[in-house]
Amino acid sequence: MKDGFLKAAALSPALRVADCAYNTAQILQELRTASARGVKLAVFPEFCLTGYTCGDLFLQRTLQQGALTGLQTLLDASRELDVVALVGLPLLVRGKLYNCAAVLCRGRLLGLVPKTYLPNYGEFYEKRQFTPGSTEVETLTVCGQQVPFGTSLLFRCREMPSFVLGVELCEDLWSALPPSTFHALAGATVIANLSASDETVGKAEYRRALVANQSARLLCGYLYASAGHGESTQDMVFAGHDLIAENGTLLAETAPFAGGHAETELDCQRMESERARNTSFEPSADGYQTVDFSLTLADTALTRFVDPTPFVPGDPQRRAERCELILKMQADGLAKRLEHAHAKTAVIGISGGLDSCLALLVAVRAMKQLRRPTTDVLAVTMPCFGTTRRTRSNAEILCEELHVSFSEIDISNTVHSHFADIGQDESVLDVTFENGQARVRTLELMDTANRTGGLVVGTGDLSELALGWATYNGDHMSMYGVNAGVPKTLVRHLVRYEADIAATDALRTVLLDILDTPVSPELLPAKDGEIAQKTEDLVGPYELHDFYLYYVLRFGFGPAKIFRLAKAAFAGRAEYPDEVLYKWLRNFYWRFFAQQFKRSCLPDGPKIGSVTLSPRGDWRMPSDAAAALWLAELEQLFPHKG
Repeated sequence: MKDGFLKAAALSPALRVADCAYNTAQILQELRTASARGVKLAVFPEFCLTGYTCGDLFLQRTLQQGALTGLQTLLDASRELDVVALVGLPLLVRGKLYNCAAVLCRGRLLGLVPKTYLPNYGEFYEKRQFTPGSTEVETLTVCGQQVPFGTSLLFRCREMPSFVLGVELCEDLWSALPPSTFHALAGATVIANLSASDETVGKAEYRRALVANQSARLLCGYLYASAGHGESTQDMVFAGHDLIAENGTLLAETAPFAGGHAETELDCQRMESERARNTSFEPSADGYQTVDFSLTLADTALTRFVDPTPFVPGDPQRRAERCELILKMQADGLAKRLEHAHAKTAVIGISGGLDSCLALLVAVRAMKQLRRPTTDVLAVTMPCFGTTRRTRSNAEILCEELHVSFSEIDISNTVHSHFADIGQDESVLDVTFENGQARVRTLELMDTANRTGGLVVGTGDLSELALGWATYNGDHMSMYGVNAGVPKTLVRHLVRYEADIAATDALRTVLLDILDTPVSPELLPAKDGEIAQKTEDLVGPYELHDFYLYYVLRFGFGPAKIFRLAKAAFAGRAEYPDEVLYKWLRNFYWRFFAQQFKRSCLPDGPKIGSVTLSPRGDWRMPSDAAAALWLAELEQLFPHKG
């Protein structure tokens, strides 16, 4: 449960219709084994103590009492279990029968939530026996305990306040205005649905979409436990289709008729974070009553998949579709800017590296979209002290294959003159030696754009902006930055995608060689014709930094939780032991805070994903903010490294 992780399960044990003793034993066995696995929230189906298909037997006092006896048995047994459990039963209140979910924990009956919407169409006749629940909360005596009864109930864990539980039953979710909507606005981060949804052709797909979409709309975790084997097959068949979703993503599922259970970890802190940044999510807890309960706060072993590349879809087809969409977004943004500025050219500094390659591909698409010749793209290579034959050759071949205008400006003499002007000793390979070249390149590009009536297209990507890996007023600056919303891990896949759909073998070959070239600014003199300066040796692996960036910006997680997620995501990777993960996470925070001043004055560029660093978009922070709190939290993980 630490770090907001809640191990939860939706379970559908086999039962017998109207055999409460048998059903209670089945539930108890499942509950005990789930608790032994570390489950802290166990949700069972609607009417699991009696069976959903009892018909008019529900009106029999014998069945009603049998359900209460079963509930008492579960309450007694739960005293030794560190778990919150939800079971379904009929409950007679002042002569009216209600379809209820009982919420119990450690021998205590926390509350009884009645069903709001009773289906009375098709194969369903619930209004024949039951009465809809009320939002008004009252107190009943059930199993010798004073218990709140009503739909406006929430259940909050004292030890993990981000875990707030709301409850609805089956048809409630299928209604036009589900009770879970109000539960979430009142503070519920997890919704449990006790269901008895029968199986018909096509219903599983609809049910799956319904659960996932509701979790997305409500920014919550959603558990759906549905009745399975053992229900009467007189008119219906039940498949035990259990589902767990979180913010639109289906995390666990038991396929229809497969048996078993759905089980995973929900991230309650993530839901809190989503709601904090979403100003459309307006809390309203009027009329709600919250019941507190206690669970033992302990580490939760993560079994849920933690994607090591959160910006890049793992499925090849989805990845290809995503790449095509992103390229269209980048191209459309640039096309609009060129059109609005009446720009005659798009000027790009082409280095033979990944970022400038992507920017060039985007510019070509933009010209085609505007029905202009690709020769209106001016690609300028500017060799200097660190340029290698490989990158220079790749730049030229790429431009030839894309049919853009290509020129070379050797900036060496200008850089020599500039160093002489400022008194820079060229034997000192310091930051001035490097940045002087970058700024001269930007000068050449800007003035070339002025001379040709064009715009300078920026090439820097999201990852570089996060780390400040750009020369201020050098490659940091442009007239429109098409890559500013694209992280480095995704840049690679965009170029790979263009290689896959390349019109010629020569274009495909050069794109693949660019992909194989080490990432480098090429600002230090080459050694034996090879690149002497490799970016990832200096700032760290981009796949780590992109992972850290995603969780820092998207969810606002702290260093300790991000480190834990990184350990799960990169488990089994020998090159990433804990010490390496820690080293580059510390480096990330240090650079991220120190380099904000560069991000505060970025040129325009299209927003691509849910994470962006534009000061006009998702991220605003002062350039002189201190990183001490974040670094101190990291040092608690590795005190000897501080």
